[in-house]
Amino acid sequence: MSNEFPETLTMAQATGARRRKSTEMMMKVPIVTATFWAIKILSTTVGETFADFLAVNVGLGPIPTTGMMLGLLAIALIIQFRTRSYTPWIYWLTVVLVSIVGTQITDFFTDTLGVSLYVSTTIFTILLAVVFIVWYLQERTLKITSIDTVKREAFYWAAILTAFALGTAAGDLATEALGLGFMWGTIIFGTLIVACGVAAKLGMSSVTAFWIAYVLTRPLGASIGDLLTQDRNYGGLGLGASMTSVLFLVIIVILVAREQSNVRKYGVLIKGQKATGGQRRDLAWAFGASAALVIAASLMTGSPLVQQSATADSASGQHATQGPLGDLSPFSTIVDDVTAKVKSGDLAAATTRVKDLETSWDSAEAGMKPKSPTNWGTMDKAIDGELTALRAGQPNQTDCLKASVNLQKVIKSLSA
Repeated sequence: MSNEFPETLTMAQATGARRRKSTEMMMKVPIVTATFWAIKILSTTVGETFADFLAVNVGLGPIPTTGMMLGLLAIALIIQFRTRSYTPWIYWLTVVLVSIVGTQITDFFTDTLGVSLYVSTTIFTILLAVVFIVWYLQERTLKITSIDTVKREAFYWAAILTAFALGTAAGDLATEALGLGFMWGTIIFGTLIVACGVAAKLGMSSVTAFWIAYVLTRPLGASIGDLLTQDRNYGGLGLGASMTSVLFLVIIVILVAREQSNVRKYGVLIKGQKATGGQRRDLAWAFGASAALVIAASLMTGSPLVQQSATADSASGQHATQGPLGDLSPFSTIVDDVTAKVKSGDLAAATTRVKDLETSWDSAEAGMKPKSPTNWGTMDKAIDGELTALRAGQPNQTDCLKASVNLQKVIKSLSA
């Protein structure tokens, strides 16, 4: 009898172990490494530029784009939650979509509802704090290495979405309030993220340092993206959104493919056990990707196509009158053309031409708005009036002409 009892315990323990193994979920998120931060920052930039491409260049508009991205995010989250362990391509696709939706939530508050960035920053800060408080009260831990249940993963993604919205609002607020250029924004936000890592090494809570850095990746990614995409007249390098997006996407695919290979080779996090193939190798990959990005951007900036575009832009603005927002002559040319078509009664042609105004204005926002947010808002409101009049269900020539003339007056006043 005494010989059977230990055997019975062993069998029971084995059964319990099998049950725990069948119900226990492996880690669903990646290890926080240099590669993690590299992909995160690049994903932020690509997510933002792709949303702008759909809303402006394709012409879907902000609301349809947001609806589409919400649908794609829902699908991605369903797939992510159904996986039993960290799958790099699914995880990072979800991050990109969350970055798009988080950014568009803040833009909706600011551009559509007219909510002040001070207010939206405060609201999202409070919401993120609430997520963390409820998360901790429910799970008694906020460690990133503890994301191994459905509930914890739900809190994790809620925190990430709110962090993106907060990063967008706080980043825009800092850029506008301090008048930071793209280069200075990149340097300052990058330095703050490095400072979070140093603080964690010196004793700061790793959880606190991680989430502060995570919020800061949004304005850093936006600054890097704007630095590369914006016209040289606005302080950028003039690569354009399409070329920058392709460049970033290539680097992301390479790094995520490497992550996918590591998962197959080394496995994933299980109860905090790390298996990544070596920290030095990870640092080398992250550094190599960053160096490749800088070299490629430099080569593309120095290409004849980009130089020709930059020279043309510079020549067109040499004799232009500079106001608080810079050179508005390109917009004035489009508005004059639209006004002429409205006066002739060709509202269909005016509606087609005003699309060029919308695209150009939205593309220049990152470079112009920080120069003078108030004046930018004045012109943005006048442009919205023009768009609303021409895109009405039954546009009226008198209303369209009134909106066009008003916009011409605004441009003239801001060009003095």
